[in-house]
Amino acid sequence: MRPVAADMENPFAAFGRPGKPGTDEFWAAAGTPASVPADDGGWTTLFLWRGSEAASIDFESWSTPVPLRRWGDTDCWYAEVRMPARLRVTYQFLAGDAAYADPFNPVGAGGDRSIAATPDAPDQPHWPVIGATDVLPLPRNRIRWASERLGGRRTVAVHPAGAGGPVVLLLDGDDWLYLHPAMTAFDSAVASGEMPPVTLVFLPAKDRAAEFGCRPVLWEAIRDELLPLVAESGVPADPERLVVAGQSLGGLSALYAALDFPDLVSRVACQSGSFWWTPDAMDLPDPMSGPVGGSIAARLREHPRLSGLRIAFDVGEHETGMLPHCELTESLAEQAGATVRVSRSAAGHDRAGWRHALLRDVAWALG
Repeated sequence: MRPVAADMENPFAAFGRPGKPGTDEFWAAAGTPASVPADDGGWTTLFLWRGSEAASIDFESWSTPVPLRRWGDTDCWYAEVRMPARLRVTYQFLAGDAAYADPFNPVGAGGDRSIAATPDAPDQPHWPVIGATDVLPLPRNRIRWASERLGGRRTVAVHPAGAGGPVVLLLDGDDWLYLHPAMTAFDSAVASGEMPPVTLVFLPAKDRAAEFGCRPVLWEAIRDELLPLVAESGVPADPERLVVAGQSLGGLSALYAALDFPDLVSRVACQSGSFWWTPDAMDLPDPMSGPVGGSIAARLREHPRLSGLRIAFDVGEHETGMLPHCELTESLAEQAGATVRVSRSAAGHDRAGWRHALLRDVAWALG
């Protein structure tokens, strides 16, 4: 955090924020986090919070919480946060026992989070600006799935983007329904001709750690229970051209399914796959400190021919701990004969950074 300017009447002018902090003029001009170039590269970004008690900023999977400083005895709290080049990050303000979205930032992610981006972060076409108080449009088609294999009941939303077509199975589907407007984004991408019509299936997770590990039961249930229900739902869908899109543990599960259920999954869009995973990784002080590539790398070494698999890998360029695991997995998949696409997003381990890769890589996976 660099020191604030010496101009006590207009201390944040360099960030385009005129007026003395705490005045009506100042708050009327307060807006989305503002960035200026840092002396040694990257950016210094100003965050503002209006309140009467101490607060901090909690960033998702990028930084430890940053405490805000109070300007004199005003209601203005601020932080000047050093950010690297090319970063898009989800954040929220913590005050008291509650978490809040940034009331000055129109770009939200659910009711209590916002998204900030440095000026050099790439655009994310097709993703509309959705504020924290806005209600996301949701699919009208719902399947009530009572799974014998997985146990319990869950509601699976189904949406034909365009006229419907190949099934795109979105793991962690509730995040793409309620935090990020995937339905609207896919509709836009299809309408623009950047991908063919598809049928989106939003699969919610009940226990991510249990369901997304390298276990067959989830994929047996998807194959034998869920996809037949989708076919019977009346929504135009082609499960024979299935694309599985997953992030983090969901990305791990998607690639596992492609290796162990090749007749079911041959197209994968994987963002920041948790390829550090082994059955005992969570027992380690640092789960990423185990063998590079984890269980998936071991499986890939046993699969000399994956010529039918088409997989797009993406990982955040600021995910330093993840990169060795992802890089080895990418290399082994290509060596085994899979058709591979590799990219890096301007983010950490954060769904806000995966959004553009999701659309682009699903379109590529469809070929």
